[in-house]
Amino acid sequence: VFRDVAPQAPVHFLVIPKRPIPRLSCVEPQDAQLLGHLMVVAARTAKAEGLEDGYRLVINDGKHGAQSVYHLHLHVLGGRQMGWPPG
Repeated sequence: VFRDVAPQAPVHFLVIPKRPIPRLSCVEPQDAQLLGHLMVVAARTAKAEGLEDGYRLVINDGKHGAQSVYHLHLHVLGGRQMGWPPG
């Protein structure tokens, strides 16, 4: 877990798996446990960061999904009211 270098919310951290997976669309069925673990880590860290009122999870996939780093990672944003649609 790392803090984002260009935060888009008062709390913005990344959950990054150690195993390199370029993007979400490259996952295989055997990656299901790893993906579930990312969610558990995100929820646990959000709680530790005091995000009881909620937070947003984001995974950007590919060029049109605005992915800029080609190593799968999960953004967790919180600490303010999120708008919809996001962009």
